[in-house]
Amino acid sequence: MPAQTPALSFDDLKKQVKDGRIDTVLVCFVDMQGRMMGKRFHAKHFIDGAYKETHCCNYLLATDLEMDTPDGYASTGWETGYGDYVMAPDLDTLRPMPWLEGTVVVLCDVLDHHTHEPVPHSPRAMLKKQLARLAKMGFTAMMATELEFFLFEKSYDEIRKDGYRDLAPISGYNEDYNIFQTTKEEHVMRPLRNHLWDAGLPIECTKGEAEAGQEELNIKYAAALDTADYHTIAKHAVKEIAWQQGHAASFLPKWNKDRVGSSSHVHQSLWKDGQNVFYDADADMGMSPLMAHYMAGMLKYAPDYTYFLAPYINSYKRFMKGTFAPTRTIWSVDNRTAGFRLCGEGTKAVRVECRVGGSDINPYLAMAVQLAAGIAGIEEKLKLDPPFTGDAYSGDEGMIPTNLRDAYVALKGSDMLRAALGDDVVDHYARAAEVEIEDFEAAVTDYEIARGFERC
Repeated sequence: MPAQTPALSFDDLKKQVKDGRIDTVLVCFVDMQGRMMGKRFHAKHFIDGAYKETHCCNYLLATDLEMDTPDGYASTGWETGYGDYVMAPDLDTLRPMPWLEGTVVVLCDVLDHHTHEPVPHSPRAMLKKQLARLAKMGFTAMMATELEFFLFEKSYDEIRKDGYRDLAPISGYNEDYNIFQTTKEEHVMRPLRNHLWDAGLPIECTKGEAEAGQEELNIKYAAALDTADYHTIAKHAVKEIAWQQGHAASFLPKWNKDRVGSSSHVHQSLWKDGQNVFYDADADMGMSPLMAHYMAGMLKYAPDYTYFLAPYINSYKRFMKGTFAPTRTIWSVDNRTAGFRLCGEGTKAVRVECRVGGSDINPYLAMAVQLAAGIAGIEEKLKLDPPFTGDAYSGDEGMIPTNLRDAYVALKGSDMLRAALGDDVVDHYARAAEVEIEDFEAAVTDYEIARGFERC
């Protein structure tokens, strides 16, 4: 299945700049955390020459959520003076941002300042590398991500000034599929759907999720790189449109211990010559031998890549029994308690859904490592065990790593990921995990003070 048609051609951009409809171009790349970073260009300067390249500080791919500059990264640091990267706009990603007046966006590949080669630990390059491996095998990857998030009554500024306490979601009760409650939220969700559609994203629907104030946005199955781009732009739009309406939106996986968490399930299949090669009409459940090998690789190596599906301390608070978040790396057929679900059983739409990832994933990284694991399964011709049946919460075999430290150890020791991504890339993200652990271990939490201030 071909990649999507660009939402806005460069020639069309030139025309819109000339007639005054567009005056601003957001030139962005995606950082380690999945955020859009970049510059706002005057549109006339962009079309005159900046469309070729611009520059940014290389600390932007060696930082944390707070934009600190931790040491220990081989790629950059104070010792080397924090030099430049090249941001090379991919003009196929040009698209309007209709919720911002006179504005379009373009996503960039990040290149080495001296060699102009892709920076290997940049998220887009990591996904492209796995897609190139698949291309050599004759396959393309089709994927989709589900975006879950919470909307809150107050704005970001109000919540921050209140110290992130007494958070109140936008609704007062579980709104899973609830049309009446989601009608009350249409002042955010309707412009979100329509603006993203006008931006060229193949939006399917939104719905209320299984908690008060929880939403889900679904985007149509597409070529893997397009899907990662769509996810990134949609997540950014959710925050901006919620802000415009006086609300806050959060993709934190677990913001309250008594509330269910937010996930980002990833659906995937491999295609060749316009056909889903995961499908075999004569095979049990319609699963081709290739799909069985791919799924077996995803299962075998799930601990190795869990860090990329759960990159923060908070990510692991989501993995709780009875919350529809998985606790085990097993597969089942249309069973929402398992970490991996076979969807479209017996049909040409047969695919695997990875349910492990939280709403805090970087889609490029999460998709890249799942593809790497699936490729390993194909290359190793791994055998897929029979599907699990019943309640996957009831067992204790094949457990997902329960904390960031365990996921870090598995990542650092993964021969599969080192072969697929490169030692430097694995070590780079292992250092990112260390930074998160070190920062949390230095923190004094409200929990510790309330529990021990008087009584210890």
